[in-house]
Amino acid sequence: MAEFYCITAAAAGVDRMTGNRESMITPQAVTGLLLAGGGSRRMGGEDKGLLELAGRPLALWVLERLTTQVATVLISANRNTASYAAFGAEVITDRYRGFAGPLAGFAAGLARARTPWLATVPCDSPFLPRDLVARLCTAATASQVDAVVAHDGERLQPVFSLLSRDVRADLDSFLAAGERKIDLWLERLRWQAVDFSDQQEMFANVNTPADLAAASALLAKRP
Repeated sequence: MAEFYCITAAAAGVDRMTGNRESMITPQAVTGLLLAGGGSRRMGGEDKGLLELAGRPLALWVLERLTTQVATVLISANRNTASYAAFGAEVITDRYRGFAGPLAGFAAGLARARTPWLATVPCDSPFLPRDLVARLCTAATASQVDAVVAHDGERLQPVFSLLSRDVRADLDSFLAAGERKIDLWLERLRWQAVDFSDQQEMFANVNTPADLAAASALLAKRP
């Protein structure tokens, strides 16, 4: 797999690159963050991470794939926190009210993580690749950047990211200024897009009841 482009704008004029990384970033240096804090407007406001797929909560499908790839896992949720805690991972909530978007979840995860890196995934991607974090770690090691972000071959998919904890202060500043758009925040960082066009199923997010039905049908075809 090739990493196919890089943006190298330093945040706020500060060069965070302090030298080459001497060793490979490993999954043991990564905390996983399951993003389940959204408002699910296209699901009629239902908490889609708790919707059932083949008899199990949608978020649990993702969590089980993520857990084996990282040192520890956090769940970002802003409602039904007891239900998410029952999955066995620590639940954290946003500091910003009103479902402020995935960047608010990123900020909460970066504040809580005790590892140098944070891998983010959405709660509605049941076909998460089992080598997602390893591939992101390889790209981050090679490219010497603050963040690496999945690309599906046509567009960026920034909820699938690996972030250095060094970006925490900049993200807090960005959010405190009222900003919420991921692409605008990335412009402040050194970051690398990583090609996941060979893993199209990972991007089959469940945003609507029709999407949930399609995921059920796809799952039923698997051995």
